[in-house]
Amino acid sequence: MIIDGKAVAAGVRAQVAREVEEFVAEYGFSPALATVLVGDDPASHVYVANKRKACEEVGISSVHHELPADTSQADLAELLGGLNADNGVSGILLQLPVPDQIDGDAMTELIDPLKDVDGLTPLSAGRLFQGLEGLVPCTPAGVMELLRVAGAELQGAEAVVLGRSKLVGKPVAALLLAGNATVTQCHSKTRDLAGVCSRADVLVAAVGVPKLVGPEHVREGAIVIDVGIHRTDHGLVGDVDFDAVKDKAAAITPVPGGVGPMTIAMLLVNTLKAARLQQAAPGVPA
Repeated sequence: MIIDGKAVAAGVRAQVAREVEEFVAEYGFSPALATVLVGDDPASHVYVANKRKACEEVGISSVHHELPADTSQADLAELLGGLNADNGVSGILLQLPVPDQIDGDAMTELIDPLKDVDGLTPLSAGRLFQGLEGLVPCTPAGVMELLRVAGAELQGAEAVVLGRSKLVGKPVAALLLAGNATVTQCHSKTRDLAGVCSRADVLVAAVGVPKLVGPEHVREGAIVIDVGIHRTDHGLVGDVDFDAVKDKAAAITPVPGGVGPMTIAMLLVNTLKAARLQQAAPGVPA
């Protein structure tokens, strides 16, 4: 089974569109995403444009703040503080990376956790690891949705996560653990990497090395989720050697067209969820 991330993402978007209609009918306004882009990185401009377009398609409002590359950290902090205080803003997305004079981690920490649609603030991370309600990073949430669609039975399964970044590896491991899988997290210092990975019923590759995962890393009948994406002379490839692994895996995501489309889809889910959380928060008018 090749897991079609585009089709799954389309289903998620359609569901969000229906739920946004219900939200508007109940509260009289639509959820709104504020995007903040500092500098002129071409890829970041494309990413933000795609996110805003996706919002528009499902009925989520968007407001964009584009700041010059020489913006000071103090000025960015002031903008984020204003967005935190703005009751018309449901979610705040600070597009990373930011220019060198700005501490991206420090700026992310300033975002109100109830508006943290990237799920990257320390409080959001802490709530995830404690199993509490909150906003989950978009790509890991997308991985879990793909596993659900693929029919992965997580309870009691052995899951291996290859990678330990705070963006993907660590939150994916926490979500798998919450699904009652037995989780092993691998990284650059792991001994006998192939041996560890080949025990997995579910293997999530998020290490950032092109085609690192070969058939020796994959157990017969495993579900393989490839989070990596790399531009090479031969086109886009993932962390998994797809052609070498696909006949061994029971289900596998392609690159492109696997995890990638899920990230923006789950951003829409998070923006709607953030709007709902804010309506349920103490002190928010009904």
